[in-house]
Amino acid sequence: MDLILTNGKVETMNEKHQRAQAVAINEGKFVKVGLDDEVLKLKTKNTKIIDLKGKMLVPGFIDSHMHFLDFGYSLTKVELNGSKSIDEVVKKTKSFFKDKKIREGEWLKGRGWNQDLFKENRFLNRYDLDLVSTEIPIYLTRVCGHIAVVNSKALSIIGITKNSSQIEGGRFDLDKSGEPTGVFREKALDLIYRKVPAPRLEDIKNMLIDATEAYAAQGITSVQTDDLSTIPGVDYEDVIKAYKELFAEGKMKTRVYEQCLFSNIGQYREFLAKGYKTGYGDENFKIGPLKILSDGALGGRTAFMTEPYADDPTTSGIACYTQEEMDEWVLTAQNGNMTTAIHCIGDAAMYRALESIEKAQKIEPRKDMRHSIVHCQITDKNLIKKFSTLGVIAHIQPVFLDYDLRIVEDRIGKDRAQYTYNFKRMLDEGVHVAGGSDYPYCEFYQTFYNLHEAVNRQDLKGYPEGGWLPDQKLTIDEAMSIFTKGGAYASYEEDVKGTIEEGKLADCFVMSDDIFEINSSEIKNMNVEMTFMGGKLVYKK
Repeated sequence: MDLILTNGKVETMNEKHQRAQAVAINEGKFVKVGLDDEVLKLKTKNTKIIDLKGKMLVPGFIDSHMHFLDFGYSLTKVELNGSKSIDEVVKKTKSFFKDKKIREGEWLKGRGWNQDLFKENRFLNRYDLDLVSTEIPIYLTRVCGHIAVVNSKALSIIGITKNSSQIEGGRFDLDKSGEPTGVFREKALDLIYRKVPAPRLEDIKNMLIDATEAYAAQGITSVQTDDLSTIPGVDYEDVIKAYKELFAEGKMKTRVYEQCLFSNIGQYREFLAKGYKTGYGDENFKIGPLKILSDGALGGRTAFMTEPYADDPTTSGIACYTQEEMDEWVLTAQNGNMTTAIHCIGDAAMYRALESIEKAQKIEPRKDMRHSIVHCQITDKNLIKKFSTLGVIAHIQPVFLDYDLRIVEDRIGKDRAQYTYNFKRMLDEGVHVAGGSDYPYCEFYQTFYNLHEAVNRQDLKGYPEGGWLPDQKLTIDEAMSIFTKGGAYASYEEDVKGTIEEGKLADCFVMSDDIFEINSSEIKNMNVEMTFMGGKLVYKK
């Protein structure tokens, strides 16, 4: 026997919600879950024993949608989250790059700004970034990842002028005189990214190591991550190679289920022709669904809506694809025996995606096709029922509430907002729900922040009192389930992870407190004591 964890509160999360005191682990799997005395009978001379000292042991968490490589990549950029003014953004960017040696052709990069927090109450523009430098190209991505701003040097390199044609599925902003402001939205971002030098394979591996270290410290043992097109100029085969090499070297502390995004459908067909499909791989790294970007984000008013925005009636957002184009993407995946994970924030985007999924199932019916929609924010009663009817998984991010609960009613009106972020209603309607963070395209990935938002429906400062749409609060059990069993179901791995049961992978972590007993307001203050992946200690506080 390799390892025994004893004297704990083991929350198995199995169907009967059985509690235990100890677990025995051998060759990466749980082989016994039970009382201390019966588990300790399995001890051998080489068994390592860890006394949990009454702490709670739970299944390893699964972040069902995030951007692992981009997390590592973001650490090479200036962090702008929480900036309260444009002047603060300029000062942070100058300071971050002050002592850095900039190589020939390198760009200055940043992420996380949010105009809703600026005292100026406007977007950044090229002239703001020119205050940092007019000699070195700069781009700073908004917190949502769907909008970026560049300086004049970058604009020159990209080649955009007042006479340039707009991009289908995106746009670059113009001022009153017709000059580009430096702001790029949705598919127009590709104009920036194709000019930015790509990192090498070793750089990619180092980024992934940084990300896996951070996630292990949060008790997150599996991620469902969108990486293949995340860094401009990086070939998806290099990303796959980096993961495989890191697992072979024993440097990864997080299992990976890859959500595969492609820039065009021809590239995706080549991917399928190589034999890749959902489930390809092993217990450490697997190919998951095709990732499709359907619309934008709420904060930047690019989420695709059935009605115009209440605070800007001139727009209903941006659809990245027509219905026919979306149909083609989903059917191509269906024919290739691959599920989809479709980014949809606006209700119109969701109706379009669900129609494509329904059509694909009729044209090319396949059993147990676990198609999914990522974010699922601006819903209505009919949409939620359609999720349930079609068996489509909802990938939700409770931590989005930290910011969005302050803007959603302004964006779409109070009446429509009543049926948004309806996590409880989804569960009650029988929708399969998986919890995630979308990090780094949101402000937080921390486990207990996400649980706090799901259970309390409040931001991290406790606003609003009593919670926003309190009837949509999840119980502790429901919140825990979407980050364990929900994520396992989304990756067809409910038989090997998501609960602490004999025969399953020994992925688990130790909580500082019994989350089922403390006051819910204290959830956000909890922390992770230890994390195990495959029975190996990968993090200790």
